[in-house]
Amino acid sequence: MLDDELAEQYVTDSQSCCATEGAGCASIKEDTGWRFCPSQNCDVVYFTEQGDRQFTKSQLKVSVGVKESSGERLLCYCFGHSVGSIKEELGTKNRSDALDDIRARMKDPGCHCETSNPSGSCCLGSVTKGIAIAQEEMRMNDSTVTLASTVQSSTGRGEVIAKIGTIVSAIMASACCWLPLLMLAVGVSGAGIAATLETYRPLFMVVTFGFLGAAFYFTYRPKIASAEAGHDCCPTESAKAEDCCAPTGKHRFSMMALNKVMLWGVTVLAVAFLFFPSYVGVFLRAGDDEGLSESMNQAIFKIEGMTCEGCSSILAEAIKTVPGIVAVNVNYEAREATVGTETCCAVPEIEVLEAIKLAGFKGKQLSLEK
Repeated sequence: MLDDELAEQYVTDSQSCCATEGAGCASIKEDTGWRFCPSQNCDVVYFTEQGDRQFTKSQLKVSVGVKESSGERLLCYCFGHSVGSIKEELGTKNRSDALDDIRARMKDPGCHCETSNPSGSCCLGSVTKGIAIAQEEMRMNDSTVTLASTVQSSTGRGEVIAKIGTIVSAIMASACCWLPLLMLAVGVSGAGIAATLETYRPLFMVVTFGFLGAAFYFTYRPKIASAEAGHDCCPTESAKAEDCCAPTGKHRFSMMALNKVMLWGVTVLAVAFLFFPSYVGVFLRAGDDEGLSESMNQAIFKIEGMTCEGCSSILAEAIKTVPGIVAVNVNYEAREATVGTETCCAVPEIEVLEAIKLAGFKGKQLSLEK
């Protein structure tokens, strides 16, 4: 058992099982005072109860499987059964025949546990414990793979939810502008809805940036390997755990790149919706100066409650519904609305103010031009 240098010190010792050169090893029946330590928590293999003499694992020529917590871990030194081979049996047959194999082969002269097993005793006890260890480790590995798969699945769902939440909340943040316009386009009055939705715009903006931050976190956070956390989910190349080990190669790169592209696409859409009220006036002109002429009767109204360029279009469409109004121009920057009627007709001030109120704004006539 000992390495050659240490073995030379005990070759003529009465406690050596190889005291006679050429006769081979024979087991020692009497108590020599040496004890075997099977604990995995220390390196000592042999020690004496009296004195401080001891031998550690590094001083032996053979590995002591019962003192190892990972790897092959040889248990039966006669017939080669180990924790690793037991795992293979459990994986293929869902059972281990190691004990039956040892009992059957013990009848032959091939069993020499007392001289080859570091514990100096029959290996049946070690193999029995080894089967239990193998079963437990396989259950732990299955749990680890399942947990890793669950975490990965949860992360994927979280990323999707964050992206969808970003778009939805951004759309709602700009709904005060586009929803009334959409309602007017289909012939439905959007009176008052702009002012109501504007109240919740700051809240939806905060929610949007919250979802967007979560989406960036899920996409760009460092991927911590399971092995670093103490889970040996990738022991061999032949036993790849796809749910536990991060995939490598072109497929992994493509998925990561696609997720990032999608995230930046979501970001662009979110920003576009959030700032829609600021640039909608470029596409929608609230009234037209060319519609007003000096020959018309004109009146100017001061408007309160407009929050974006879209409000100008909403207000202009609302005022145009008043009978007799032939031209409307709403100036968002000045917060003013100029209306025009034919020279034969006076500006219906009361009706215009009522239309402004129904659209969700407050109006006050400033001047009347004829």
